[in-house]
Amino acid sequence: MKKSLSFFMMLVLIIGMLAACGPQREAQPENTGEKDNGNTSENQAEEPKPEKLVVWEDTDKGVALKPAIESFEKEYGIKVEFKELGMADKIRDQLRLDGPAGNAPDVVTLPHDQIGQVVTEGLLQEINVEDSVLDTFTESSITAQMFDGKLYGLPKATETPVFIYNKALMNKAPETMDELYTQAKELTAGGQYGFLALFDNFYFAHGPIAGMGGYVFKEKDGALNRDDVGLNNEGAVEGAEFIQKWYSEGLFPKGIIGESGGAAMDGLFNEGKAVSVMNGPWALQGMKDAGIDVGVAVMPKLPNGEPVKTFMGVKGWHVTAFTKNPYWATKLVEHITNEENAKIRFETTQEIPPVKALIEDPVIADNEAAKAVAEQSQYAVPMPNIPEMAEVWGPMASALQTIATGKAEPKAALEDAVKTIKTNIETNHPAK
Repeated sequence: MKKSLSFFMMLVLIIGMLAACGPQREAQPENTGEKDNGNTSENQAEEPKPEKLVVWEDTDKGVALKPAIESFEKEYGIKVEFKELGMADKIRDQLRLDGPAGNAPDVVTLPHDQIGQVVTEGLLQEINVEDSVLDTFTESSITAQMFDGKLYGLPKATETPVFIYNKALMNKAPETMDELYTQAKELTAGGQYGFLALFDNFYFAHGPIAGMGGYVFKEKDGALNRDDVGLNNEGAVEGAEFIQKWYSEGLFPKGIIGESGGAAMDGLFNEGKAVSVMNGPWALQGMKDAGIDVGVAVMPKLPNGEPVKTFMGVKGWHVTAFTKNPYWATKLVEHITNEENAKIRFETTQEIPPVKALIEDPVIADNEAAKAVAEQSQYAVPMPNIPEMAEVWGPMASALQTIATGKAEPKAALEDAVKTIKTNIETNHPAK
């Protein structure tokens, strides 16, 4: 009897030990960007293949998605449907409506600066991928897909302002802003301008301000600290002073200040009245249509020897919070952003993927504009994607316009802007 009882107790003990060693299915590990060490395989075992996944894509970009979907369907046997649903704001707004109604897609594309807000609204979910997947992309583009230290997507395409010049009027791009400044003084005369930039717009002004040492929000523990605003520090003031001299010395016309500034600048360049500009790749087609032989390069280095730290926008693919198939939706995101499909996207849409292996690929390296954007992106800073960023644009635009028009000195204007930014953050985004 004792032997039987002893054997029974030993059997219970062994079963308990095996259960303790088994997978813990209730607690899911937090994504840290590290390998998931088998968690993905476990999720796969728990999640059967769906008959279909649904993707929302930008207008006129489905041509790049089709071949990626075809190869995914062939490899995994899951049908994928996609819908072109306007541009970024349209996709976000439609997700807000269709998600709670039960009509949301599994995967959407969004610009990274919307991530913080849509995550806060409960529209996206964190994804887990292995290090080998993360290593496909540039570090800054992965950073752009994170919010509050968690990963919410994989990069699709990147864009950032670059130096664009008229080859008929300028032989080659200058290497420094000091050199450009000298050239601009020589070339600005009789209704012609040597260099133009929308420095009263914070999207563009961020380049010299950050390059001189300013910053929007300081990063802390993998997240942006909304309480640490660096837009009035010594470096930011130096950047604003650098901006102001282009206006005060008459190197920029008064007409490129304000909401109509972009159209005015484009018109001057396309008419051959501006030798060079700071602008984004989105402007290139219009320039070429105007018959301009365009040259494109990285932004010249600032007087302190640092690169112009332009703002970078990164579009990504994201798994919605409403999908019933998070594992397979994540696999789809991994697939459509891999090197092969990223290259197809560039070839069909000219959207530049932040895939490290493609920067040196001839398809990009031999394309002057794409190469310039890819290289400039290495110095660029992702636009902050926390909701508090909404409080930055207005006060900084006001400050920069008073600086450009000489109505305020840079230090005083930036001090006022930061005071307003902090007040608005406290009012509109109460600390939790």
